[in-house]
Amino acid sequence: MADAVTPTAYERNRARYAAILFALAVGGFAIGTSEFAMMGLMPSLVQDLGITEPQVGHLISAYALGVVVGAPLLAILGARLPRRSLLLALMGFYALANLATAFAPDYHVMLGFRFIAGLPHGAYFGVAMLVAASIGGPAQRGAAISRVMLGLSIAILVGNPLATCMGQALSWRYVFALVAAVAVLTVALVARSLADDPAEPRQTPLREMRAFNTSQVWLTLLIGAVGFAGMFCAFSYLAPTLTEVTGTGDSWIPIAMGVFGVGSIIGNLAGGWLVDRLQFRAAPVILAWSALVLLTYPFAAHSLWTMLPAVVAVGTMGALAPVLQTRLMDVAGEAQTLAAASNHAAFNAANALGPWLGGLAISAGLGWTSTGHVGAATAVGGLLVYAWARWDERRMTVALARS
Repeated sequence: MADAVTPTAYERNRARYAAILFALAVGGFAIGTSEFAMMGLMPSLVQDLGITEPQVGHLISAYALGVVVGAPLLAILGARLPRRSLLLALMGFYALANLATAFAPDYHVMLGFRFIAGLPHGAYFGVAMLVAASIGGPAQRGAAISRVMLGLSIAILVGNPLATCMGQALSWRYVFALVAAVAVLTVALVARSLADDPAEPRQTPLREMRAFNTSQVWLTLLIGAVGFAGMFCAFSYLAPTLTEVTGTGDSWIPIAMGVFGVGSIIGNLAGGWLVDRLQFRAAPVILAWSALVLLTYPFAAHSLWTMLPAVVAVGTMGALAPVLQTRLMDVAGEAQTLAAASNHAAFNAANALGPWLGGLAISAGLGWTSTGHVGAATAVGGLLVYAWARWDERRMTVALARS
């Protein structure tokens, strides 16, 4: 929940508010570049490490698994820390882990470093969202959250095409060294712009865990883990789909990554707008849109001029993130930090699930475009979980009224 004292901070000092959001968004840029760079670097990694495309998918999944493990664990361990201190520690750790990735000597060592790099991801975003929501006030939660997430979207628009070009021209190793440098910059910006708040609510790990264990929290997280998998399923295999199905050269991969980033920015801003107006009811709208987009994706993949708009549309599926983040703030009670961090664990469970399901379909001989059909099925699965969550909410309301 938003801190009671902080909405006035927005009115009192908008410049400082903007500086804090910018600092947090730079961290999102570092994380987004590192997380999604693997997709564009897939050909470079295959050639340099002597591995297959599905093995690169395993590197993606290892990072996602690190987020799933690290988000709740680090949120619980850091529950007593001031949010500023926790943000600085998490981003410092992220810088070191990505620097280690840059020097990984082989595939198996890199697999371990990608898991380690994923550990602070969810906790950083979770704490960053709480800071953004608290300084913006209740009426601007969706907008504030979407502005922090904008760093992630800009990473997809600018960071990932840059990473792909850097991987093609130099080496994939320079990409992760660059991410480490941006993470260090984030540490400096957060230290400069964000002050400790003595009125900030503090929780104990035990109280957070107790408040976290409610059906509405778990169902919201399940919507993200299932419903968001489709975007990762299609995007993870975008590079080989372009070269093998669309028939483009490698030079089009960075452009497609940038086009996806355009869609991500549109989706992020639309998600913030929708959640401030529809609240949780925005989720089924976005999930239905996602299913439609992914069903048309296999047909669009055969021509570059239909593929590029389709990639924009896939990027807009990111609108689900601010919707679920805000929902968790409403239902998590005293487990705000743990729930906010776990939202990114859920999305990275989707990041692990999507490439894995897509890899199964491709390995079964269904072709690169089968990722669209698999992804549409997960979006429908997310809709079913949403219906379950609504049913459970009504059931609890009736039970409360009778008691």
